[in-house]
Amino acid sequence: MERTVLIIGPNYFNFPQATKAAFEREGWNTSVDLYDTPVHPYTTLMKWRYKLSLNKDRIRQRSKDKYNDHVLEVFRNIRPQLVFVMNGEPVFDSTLDAMRQESKVVVWLFDNRDRLPDALSHIDHSDLLLCYEQEDVDWYASQGKKAYFLPQACDTATYHPVECPKDIDILFIGNLYTSPKRMQTMQAVVEKFCGKYHIEVYGRYKPWYKGFFTWLTREHREIYKNDMVAPAKVNELYNRARVVLNIHQELQKDGANPRTFEIPGSGAWQICDYNPYIQKLFGPDEIGIYHDQEELFALIEKGLSQDMTACAQKARNKVLEQHTYDVRVREILKTLKLNDSPE
Repeated sequence: MERTVLIIGPNYFNFPQATKAAFEREGWNTSVDLYDTPVHPYTTLMKWRYKLSLNKDRIRQRSKDKYNDHVLEVFRNIRPQLVFVMNGEPVFDSTLDAMRQESKVVVWLFDNRDRLPDALSHIDHSDLLLCYEQEDVDWYASQGKKAYFLPQACDTATYHPVECPKDIDILFIGNLYTSPKRMQTMQAVVEKFCGKYHIEVYGRYKPWYKGFFTWLTREHREIYKNDMVAPAKVNELYNRARVVLNIHQELQKDGANPRTFEIPGSGAWQICDYNPYIQKLFGPDEIGIYHDQEELFALIEKGLSQDMTACAQKARNKVLEQHTYDVRVREILKTLKLNDSPE
């Protein structure tokens, strides 16, 4: 008997595609339906209509109505045994209920609950809800509801070692302008090591749409690239770097962002900010973990004065064994008792 999963996820990065590939390696047929946020589809015309609208709630609601009609039609056409929803902000609870009449429904929240207010009620309309942040699992428990902790993973098709020169000393990739913590940390790193080491920072630092004069007069343009890069380019940059910094956003307090797994997956040596899950995840012989600025600076100097290849390889081995999308999908199927081989 053939098994089919409908994967519903956001149209950014490679997460739905990595999940699709993992299901296919487990013998499942897959169908992927991607959505845009805050409205779908987020075309150039729709983007400007939304930005200029005086009634954004109305536009969002109309967009959700249309998307739910669409995804229910997709569901009815393929009749999957499993519906796998990633975040699912635009998906109505009533849509999940309709799907559960015929299929198992799993929801994986891979962002903090404060950023997914429209998805929080999905726990009452799914067979399994997974959170990438332990504090969100605890929050659901305080409401008398059972959620499960499942962090993100490494897409090994995208993040892997490649032969290239190590021509970047210190690398950071991620948006800065949305996180004072990241902004302050990277500004301190640049101030401390600029001129001594070659530093590159990718991600929106001072975007033009947050202040044209600030964008025009931004400092250290040779360091702050002020733009995002595609996953394949990210992997190349990781491979070129001797030290890769991973700084979680403020809302991540007991969990791991995808970079935690992608950096070692690429074979690079990672320095990461402390939280309880990170401390349990890796040992000091695998990555560097810092609690404060002094420890961060010391770890950077260590990574640039010593050969960290063995540490990076040990961390990579752990990721490949325990933290790939294949591992995550097998865990989910086992929990749902759907991991038997198809007949």
